[in-house]
Amino acid sequence: MDIKAKIGEIAAKITGDEKMKEKFEKDPAGTVKELIGNIPPEQQQAIIEGVKTKVNLDKLGGLGNIGGLFGQK
Repeated sequence: MDIKAKIGEIAAKITGDEKMKEKFEKDPAGTVKELIGNIPPEQQQAIIEGVKTKVNLDKLGGLGNIGGLFGQK
């Protein structure tokens, strides 16, 4: 499984849907499982942390120049 690709896929779904975003904030593991199905436990935490980071960076990207500090435009 390409974890980096899955993180991008999940983050895109979450940032594009306010209800999904709220659900992820309340239950990250359940939301990830709902979006991509069962994943090995050793990959689950890495994916959750990656999605959290990606979602937060996307928020920063919407704040103007702050996102540019992290390579976002």
